[in-house]
Amino acid sequence: MVRATARRRQGYTHDVEIQGGHHLVIDEPEESGGANQGPSPTRTLAATLAACTAITMEMYAGRKGWDLGELEVEVEMEYAQSSVPHSFVVILRLPNGLTEDQAERLRVIAGKCPVHRVLSHDTEVWIEDRVELV
Repeated sequence: MVRATARRRQGYTHDVEIQGGHHLVIDEPEESGGANQGPSPTRTLAATLAACTAITMEMYAGRKGWDLGELEVEVEMEYAQSSVPHSFVVILRLPNGLTEDQAERLRVIAGKCPVHRVLSHDTEVWIEDRVELV
């Protein structure tokens, strides 16, 4: 189990603590009423997809003995009218020295990262909301 806790700092700005001693600041942009002290939750989702994709490909390439050098993954996210992300484009920037077969295999592997699988509904996810009065 992993635990993440968001504590309100001020307005929409939250200090988020993630089990293992990691800390983030999450906020909304000023045009959405926030103070822009950190990325929004949905922008963090795009960043999470980019990082997860990169790490998944790096792990695979490492097992194959492939040198990915300066691998880069960019995610372009579009919002629906309700400010909910509705599309993601994942752009893989791979070293020129890879063969076409290696590049294609990495493209397939990129789609197997856990975040990609959740966002594409490739796996079942269950969310339960609980209330605790303190």
